[in-house]
Amino acid sequence: MKVLITDEISESGLLPLAEDHRIQVDVKLGLSIPELHKTIGDYEAIITRSGTLVDADLISHAHKLKIVARAGVGIDNVDVEAASAKGIIVVNAPYGNVNSAAEHTMAIMLSLCRNVPVANSSLKSGEWQRAPFTGRELKGKTIGIIGLGKVGGRVARRCRAFEADVITYDPYISEKRADDFGVKLLPLEDIIRFADIITVHTPLNDETRNMISSEHFEGMQDGVIMINCARGGIINEEAMLNALESGKCSGAAFDVWSEEPPKSDVLQKLIAQPNMLVTPHLGANTFEAQKNVAVDVSKEIVSYVNGQPMTNAVNIPRFDPDLMEHMRPFMELISIMGDFISQLAPPNPSKITFTYNGKLARYDCAPLSVCGLAGLLNHCSDQEVNMVNASLIARGLGIEVESIRSTETDSFSSLITLTLESNEGVRTIAGTLFEGIPKIVKMRNFALDFCPEEFMLVITYQDRPGLIGKMGTILGEAGVNIGNMSLGRQEKAGEAMVVLSVDSKVDDATLQKVGDAVSATYIKAVHMQ
Repeated sequence: MKVLITDEISESGLLPLAEDHRIQVDVKLGLSIPELHKTIGDYEAIITRSGTLVDADLISHAHKLKIVARAGVGIDNVDVEAASAKGIIVVNAPYGNVNSAAEHTMAIMLSLCRNVPVANSSLKSGEWQRAPFTGRELKGKTIGIIGLGKVGGRVARRCRAFEADVITYDPYISEKRADDFGVKLLPLEDIIRFADIITVHTPLNDETRNMISSEHFEGMQDGVIMINCARGGIINEEAMLNALESGKCSGAAFDVWSEEPPKSDVLQKLIAQPNMLVTPHLGANTFEAQKNVAVDVSKEIVSYVNGQPMTNAVNIPRFDPDLMEHMRPFMELISIMGDFISQLAPPNPSKITFTYNGKLARYDCAPLSVCGLAGLLNHCSDQEVNMVNASLIARGLGIEVESIRSTETDSFSSLITLTLESNEGVRTIAGTLFEGIPKIVKMRNFALDFCPEEFMLVITYQDRPGLIGKMGTILGEAGVNIGNMSLGRQEKAGEAMVVLSVDSKVDDATLQKVGDAVSATYIKAVHMQ
């Protein structure tokens, strides 16, 4: 795999790639947009920070691209929708710089409250003044944290260590999570009304852009302090400037901007405001964080090369990391089942149903359904189908997808059933794990028991004495060895289904000969990749 790096990335963090002989890494910094468009077509992965815009135009030139890796938390510079439409996985590093961002939040908060920057400048200029730099303690202050995620949670713990009262707004967390951090979960309006210091820790999206506006500033306490180490634009910057100029806000500390580097008049005035402490997006700029995020995205690329699930893919449904090891064998099972039945079922399915029974049904099985869908659709689409674009392709093909879960099961602790409906009828396949090994246990209404192998034959016929022997004789004469056999039937001399694992591919002429010899009602060769 060829990997292109277009921004400054920690070299030590790239060791997982450098140590893998299957991966070639090229570092090309400062490419112009035309140069990047010309270059990207040769690469299967790109690693960026915030300096490279991975937009739809770039993606249209990336004919081999499989992965966009953002060495950091935010993906503002990546067009995830355009990448998903082409089946390109987008990964980030949501944990590598968490501690760095939390510590920088505390650094600028404390620096602002204790007037460190201006006192430093004053003393270096030869002055000895103390009174103008009288500061504020965090102890006893009410600190409002908007967003109690990975960074916000760490900021909450650190603020509580300073004996501050911490209140938080986050519509996506439970009361229990707030209790775990020792903070009060309140509506946004109460954060605005009661907080002495407000710090934001949310992603930037349509919901959070301009989340704090001029109307919110009007409802704040006089002298409030604002902190933004998350993403530029969460706090409306013009409203922030007005609040500082009017004295409503006694100070603010920003590390991030809606335009980076800041060029607009509003941002220039905001940065120059005397009560504004500013840094140039340094939240993740520690040696430790830069190494951590590089390691994280490097490991994701290695996982892709190894065919393993990717933990931090933002456009793939995924399990909780604690569940991944448990679910990985089921992902392999459902992918095999999808690949297998797609080669047997009639074309143009109108509906695909994934049914989960037993212990497996206790969990969110959405990632399994997408994995199975990718296995199914790879045989009926002219583009590569994976977990990124499987749902989009199914929607484009007009296929209805349904998932059903039930903890009830008859014979197996966990069972997965795939059902395909089309104008030609219904096809069903069911599978389970036996000591971690994928097994097919049902096809149509036949009970079977086999492990899918590379080359297989599926045959249905009217059960009569001697037919299995005829199949073996014809295959033997063609030089095809039978490895395993699974036979399913519902009654003696009734319809039967046999699934044969063979050691080599069966040519069309031999397949026809076998079918004729046993008067097969259905015969099909399956090739598992």
